[in-house]
Amino acid sequence: MFESLSDKLQDIIAKTSGQSELTQENMQDALREIRRALLEADVNLRVVKAFISSIKDRAEGEDVVHGVNPSQQLVKIVHDELISILGKNESPIDYSGNPNLIMMLGLQGSGKTTTSAKLAVKLKNEKRNPLLVACDVYRPAAITQLKTLGEQTGIDVYSEDSKDVQNIIKNAINYANEKGFNTLILDTAGRLQIDTDMMAELLLIDRIYHPAEKLLVIDSMTGQESVNVAENFDAQLGITGMVLTKLDGDARGGAALSLVYCTNKPIKLTGTGEKISALEPFYPQRIADRILGMGDIVSLVERAQEVFDEKTAREMEKKMAKAEFSFNDFLKMQSQMKMFGSMDQLLGMIPGLKMSKDDRQMISHEGEKQFKRIEVFIQSMTPEEREHPELMNSSRKRRISQGSGIPLHNINLYINQFEQMRKMMKGMSDIKGMMSKMGGKLGQEGAGKLSMHQMMKNMRRFR
Repeated sequence: MFESLSDKLQDIIAKTSGQSELTQENMQDALREIRRALLEADVNLRVVKAFISSIKDRAEGEDVVHGVNPSQQLVKIVHDELISILGKNESPIDYSGNPNLIMMLGLQGSGKTTTSAKLAVKLKNEKRNPLLVACDVYRPAAITQLKTLGEQTGIDVYSEDSKDVQNIIKNAINYANEKGFNTLILDTAGRLQIDTDMMAELLLIDRIYHPAEKLLVIDSMTGQESVNVAENFDAQLGITGMVLTKLDGDARGGAALSLVYCTNKPIKLTGTGEKISALEPFYPQRIADRILGMGDIVSLVERAQEVFDEKTAREMEKKMAKAEFSFNDFLKMQSQMKMFGSMDQLLGMIPGLKMSKDDRQMISHEGEKQFKRIEVFIQSMTPEEREHPELMNSSRKRRISQGSGIPLHNINLYINQFEQMRKMMKGMSDIKGMMSKMGGKLGQEGAGKLSMHQMMKNMRRFR
């Protein structure tokens, strides 16, 4: 997301280096280019004007701080203004009410039903007990779709063979109180366009049941039209927040940069992929960091905590300590790394990595191709060979080469790199043990950090 805007803003800022201060004269070209970049990213014109005006007011005539060149100073100004336009702070979901009611709103095709299921999974992971309520009684197969998603995710779905939405919600609340569900996610009906009947039904739900959240689901690919939709829903219903879907497919990011400013309502969640777990809180500062090429190390660490199983990690560490790390273990580690997301996304989160979209995609493509080659190489082994790498000899290597279609010299290279990695992991484990004895808890923490760093380095070497 934001790749096009990110590349352009970074190029524009780089051009201001070498100046002694930010003046009206040397800022004129930069502001013109920033304006063009925002408009090309499909940012609303009102937002562009406000953004440029704020940057101009802050930048003109500011003396360069000692040790900070004008391009760095401009980065700070643009960064602050991006955060301001994106909403400044994270806006968490409101869980008030007994039971808590979350009403999902949106036009047909925005991803409302799928987002409802994703939200239910997110709440379940946060130790809440959600219930999906099928309130879309008009769209063909809407209830069937919600039930299917419920079965896939293990989330209960309440539905009735009725057209009376108010009565469905009333009965769902009674059912939730009886069964112990504490959050009801109301998947309301959408329309192909905003109409009077649609709004009347939603207003009635709002006035009778007073949901804690009225979340408008918006397809970020619709660009500036999303602003019109959001403003209409907010004017008539008073939405509490927005969920942006398909943000991973929107290279421009204009909707995200326009919605908060135009509605004065926060973006609370973003859909970043097709997986049912691909729903994330919206952090304005982290998004601003990514746009300006500063990476997003916090999100990277959080994703690592979600992906890597602590028990499996400890088992791996024990194997490394005894030099028993096998090809099967490597496949498990590689499988977990895939759960991080695409390599392209991960590269975008690494701080200080100055790389164009094309370069990132090329590296991502080549890296994923290499992952697949190694998988084919390992899967061409017998189960015994995978578990005991020391069995490898010339005849086994030739057989694997013929079975996998990988040249023999590459097979030798992979095996040699794997053996080097095993030795280094064993060495790092020995250092950790020694530091633990010498430094107690402090030694353990230091060695732990070193071990993780070295592990990632070794994984890169083997690829």
